[in-house]
Amino acid sequence: MWKDKVVSPKDILSKIEPGMTIFLGTGMAEPRTLVKNLMASEEPNLQDLELIQLVSIGDTIPIDERYSRKFRLRTFFSGWIASEAISAGRIDLIPSRFSKIPQLFKTGAIHIDAAFIQISKPDENGYACLVGVDVERQAMETAHLVVGEINAKAPRIMGDTLVHVDEFNYFVESTETPLYIPRWPVEDIFLKIASNIAAVVEDGSCISLGIGPLYEALAVQLQTKKNLGIHSPFFTDSIMDLVKSGAVSNRYKGIFRGKCAASYLLGSEELMRWLDNNPLVEFQPEDVITDPKIISSNDRMMAILPARKIDLTGNVALHAGKGNVTAGPGNVQELFIGAQLSQNGRTIFGLPSRNLKGMPNIVLSVDNLPFQFTNRESMDLVATEYGTAYLMGKTMRERAQELIDIAHPDDRAELVRQAKEAKLLYADQIYFPESGHLYPSKLINTHEFKGGLKVLFRPIKPSDEEKMRDLFYRFSDQAVYSRYFTSIKTMPHKKMQEYVNVNYRSALSLVGIVEIAGTEKIIAEARYVRIKQDSFADVAFVVDEAYQSKGIASYLFELLIRAAREEGIKGFTADVLATNKSMLKVFEKAPFPVQTVLSRGIYELTIPFSSEMVLKS
Repeated sequence: MWKDKVVSPKDILSKIEPGMTIFLGTGMAEPRTLVKNLMASEEPNLQDLELIQLVSIGDTIPIDERYSRKFRLRTFFSGWIASEAISAGRIDLIPSRFSKIPQLFKTGAIHIDAAFIQISKPDENGYACLVGVDVERQAMETAHLVVGEINAKAPRIMGDTLVHVDEFNYFVESTETPLYIPRWPVEDIFLKIASNIAAVVEDGSCISLGIGPLYEALAVQLQTKKNLGIHSPFFTDSIMDLVKSGAVSNRYKGIFRGKCAASYLLGSEELMRWLDNNPLVEFQPEDVITDPKIISSNDRMMAILPARKIDLTGNVALHAGKGNVTAGPGNVQELFIGAQLSQNGRTIFGLPSRNLKGMPNIVLSVDNLPFQFTNRESMDLVATEYGTAYLMGKTMRERAQELIDIAHPDDRAELVRQAKEAKLLYADQIYFPESGHLYPSKLINTHEFKGGLKVLFRPIKPSDEEKMRDLFYRFSDQAVYSRYFTSIKTMPHKKMQEYVNVNYRSALSLVGIVEIAGTEKIIAEARYVRIKQDSFADVAFVVDEAYQSKGIASYLFELLIRAAREEGIKGFTADVLATNKSMLKVFEKAPFPVQTVLSRGIYELTIPFSSEMVLKS
């Protein structure tokens, strides 16, 4: 009997009175036929209306001055197309944490007279599916006029979505397609950023994704992961790709186990077809999906968030304007807190080192920028195309150096100067301007050793100063003497910063890193230094005593040989104490002949690289 309730849009609009507040669905749930008729109508009763929409995404609600007498839009999110109009005073912003919005409707703090909701076609039992479940139910419960716009192309999505035709006063049949969101192209720079983020996402992690170029790239770079879970305010094409790749099983989630959980649906027509009657995805209201307590019930929750700019203290400026849906302060805060409360949860902000105008995105301060997220006390990870900065537990000086190391190479010298002036770095801080461009990122790799120990190997950075000092002070007196041939008791800033700042041409240092409690720990270091006026280089190693006898030194030796040969170095020389049996064994395993001379208890080694010898891959 629901067909008896079908009327024309004109009939619905005739029931609207001046001053009424009308709730509209968001994104794919936007009732585009009703909205377009509302905008086109010149009827005198359609004046001084309030339209409430959680996020203004569509193109059907014009926000210019021509419609100022007819309606005023109120929204909870300043992104997408609404931010400029909010700044100009044409749209009202309601600041709120997303998880608290449903309560505003339930309690009547936000009054609703009419609710226009897009739904799927009802089945033979009179049940249809909501296309958006953020606060639609709360709006329907409080409005005295509830209108369902039936769209034959709307998918029947699973979860808390079922509604009966008796819950509606009227229906209109849609003449418009649902609002489809085009996909962003996958650009190389975002693939690099996403690759750095993916490197810290463990198998079995639970992730949250939005829309935009960063998330499109993440969908590519995360496809090699296993047993990922999805708990995200938005379900998008990129998440669909990730599920279809086999990387997502939702097996280890703490809530909605075995299913992806989301509240909003944003994407393409292909996504709509894939979601139709798909039991793998569970749509739940916003106060469920964005509640930090519920988010934190998933172990290893990864909140992956885009940033516009970040300063050297860890403060973030979020995106604003068209294309931005996921980076509002309220939404970011809830994901951020949820991930922090999660067992082994992480938060990571991703951004290119420069914007489209070629201006730096890592800056001294973001104090003059809007939409700030100032929670630097809890900042965890930041990734650009040049690497990942670990900020948790770092001093202001350390985090400034970490962020400078992932800034654009052409911006680093100026950032060092500004940081010195602002007393964020030591006044005598060394920086080689050419080092950023010479950094051999191709040498970065991860290797698994005995007992499942995974070690990241990469060229040393200036920000490794404190980590190298920690390694030095973990050495026994014997280990120090074996490495430096003298008894060194201290390693002050002046000496250590000279050690970690290399030019990567005449000298190369590789460090081995493990992640412990969310921070990087250097457990090994190997370097070569070219001998003046010679085609050979002197080489030396050191491995944390707690990690010895696992093959780390031998692996580092092979990495150094490969790097040296590519630089045209003809061989290595080394001095090793006769008592240092473990290091002698490393050199004995070299893929090239080792020439030895014993003098005063020290073996003088020469290892020429024979062209006919082939290194193991």
